[in-house]
Amino acid sequence: MFLPMNNRYYSLDVFRGATVALMILVNNPGSWSYIYAPLDHAAWHGCTPTDLVFPFFLFAVGNAMSFVMPRFEQVGTSIFLKKVIKRTLLIFAIGLFLNWSPFVKWNEGLLVVKPWNEIRIMGVLQRIALCYFLASLIVYFGKTRGAFVTGAIFLMTYWFLCFWLSASGSPYSLEGYFGTRIDLQLLGSNHMYKGEGVPFDPEGLTSTLPAIVQVIFGYLVGQYIQQKGKSYELLSRLFITAVLLTLAGLCWSTAFPLNKKIWTSSYVLYTTGLAIFTLTTLIFLIEFNNYKGAATRFFDVFGKNPLFIFVLSGFLPRILNLIRIADRINENGHPVYLSPFGWFYEHVCKPVSPNLKNGSLLYAIVMIAFYWLIVYLLDKKKIYIKV
Repeated sequence: MFLPMNNRYYSLDVFRGATVALMILVNNPGSWSYIYAPLDHAAWHGCTPTDLVFPFFLFAVGNAMSFVMPRFEQVGTSIFLKKVIKRTLLIFAIGLFLNWSPFVKWNEGLLVVKPWNEIRIMGVLQRIALCYFLASLIVYFGKTRGAFVTGAIFLMTYWFLCFWLSASGSPYSLEGYFGTRIDLQLLGSNHMYKGEGVPFDPEGLTSTLPAIVQVIFGYLVGQYIQQKGKSYELLSRLFITAVLLTLAGLCWSTAFPLNKKIWTSSYVLYTTGLAIFTLTTLIFLIEFNNYKGAATRFFDVFGKNPLFIFVLSGFLPRILNLIRIADRINENGHPVYLSPFGWFYEHVCKPVSPNLKNGSLLYAIVMIAFYWLIVYLLDKKKIYIKV
């Protein structure tokens, strides 16, 4: 039996809220040049704490899905498809909107329209949309057993594709990764991320395949939590599962390295294991020991408006970048302009320490506090923006 929605575990909400807060933290440093290693992504292979944030969020999407799927099954296939397709298109469109925003840019002192042929198509929200859509179909039509088997097939198939379709003798390298060729064909280089120095999208279409499994795992865990209820059997089995998946991911990484940017299958197992371990710890503290202190309340409000505050944290800096504050004259005699957020970093956060990483971290913490205040006020007014 599924528990009704009003019996939903508070620990799941705190888990989702903490994940959103960490996403904002790592996406908003004062300077990308000065970041402490745990708050930066691995250069290629490997997994830092920052590399856990996105898979944790997809895992949380699956948790949430486990609570609404019984209602979808009751209303029928046509209504299920209508709701899932509508939500998928809306989230994907919001992601495109965020990539294109604020639709104009400064060019030699003039504001010009950002052309469509320069806009990246994929991104975090677009991946969430695709993973949500495909995982929903797999779970709805395949049920629990079918979802588990499909997830396993996806992970093994992706490993096979990475190895056999590589463009060089190094299948898991930036140059050898097979997915880039497919993304180039389907998306085009102008619409891809270029942060690696070449067209390569870390949220590309091909690497979305294993990311879908992250949502499926989240669904299966959420379903199991509801079926077992608050019992020590639940805790022990979740803990054992977390250990086994984490170790399986580490073992697999000897052949298929942990890598967020191509979202390897070993990375899925490893991060899912850590997500289950984190969630199990929260269940133990919150549901079994009734810990509901300042920390849980802090993260809870992020979890009540997760999509809205994530989009706002990406959109607001883009809008404020259109405001140019004359700050100083550089060595060539040209004026240097800063945005309001940039001015705050340069003149308030940066001077606090000779170690520029401290100022950059302080800025990120202030941003967290700023966005927390927004979701806190929304929560006080009972305003919850859903998609």
